[in-house]
Amino acid sequence: MKLDRRLTPANARVAASALKGLVEAEAYVEGEAACIRAPLTDICRDPAGDRERQLLMGARVVVYERVAGWAFIQAAADGYVGYVPEAALGSVVAPTHRVSARQSHLYPEASIKVREKAALSFGAQVEVTGQEGDLCETPGGFIPVQHLVEIGTRTPRLDVARLFLGTPYLWGGNSGAGIDCSGLVQAALRAEGHDCPGDSDMQEDALGEAMALDAPVAPGDLFFWSGHVAMALDAENLIHATGHFMSTVIEPLVPALVRIEAAGYPLRSRRRVG
Repeated sequence: MKLDRRLTPANARVAASALKGLVEAEAYVEGEAACIRAPLTDICRDPAGDRERQLLMGARVVVYERVAGWAFIQAAADGYVGYVPEAALGSVVAPTHRVSARQSHLYPEASIKVREKAALSFGAQVEVTGQEGDLCETPGGFIPVQHLVEIGTRTPRLDVARLFLGTPYLWGGNSGAGIDCSGLVQAALRAEGHDCPGDSDMQEDALGEAMALDAPVAPGDLFFWSGHVAMALDAENLIHATGHFMSTVIEPLVPALVRIEAAGYPLRSRRRVG
């Protein structure tokens, strides 16, 4: 059985204990639980290597190795494996709220007139410990109450997809500062309460039920090409983060199908997530 390296917590030195007998490693470890405490961090294939995906504040991970300022981790939410800067990690917390705006700000004190500490993206998770006026207090600073919802709040997937309209396209991006096609689908489905893998090929394999390519289109249907995924906004339009426009856009369905096929990528599959 061939293991997907993106989902297999093993490198040349260590592997998860559960993989003993499946992969070779110098040591097999249980790993330690941690949380992402940076506002946003890249998951890299190798230390200081190229970005594959991103993790937001509050995301839980299992750490299997720490070496030279980097940590080899697996994300709890979707199983994605890679390296993050060790400085991005902190102890496990119990988040109470998540950011519901495309982007928000973290302030050092209870005032929107002071210089912000950081930008937070949709989906970042925080622990609210109090409130002063219209600002919620967290261990890291203050966030506008208008930009937060309680953990467990479900938001319709198409509302989330629309929220990202105009967001710059970023390969491997998962935030309001930059997002790619699978990042957009993952953010939208997670907000609605669905588990969702990180990359489009994983999503094609795992999500919902297969549809005929010419089946009637329902809002929220997913369209897959080699290396790309888009979501139906309605029967006549797609919404997707695309390198063609370098943005998250709404594009008429039929012209999009024609354009993408002309570029050498015929529609491969469709799936419907209930």
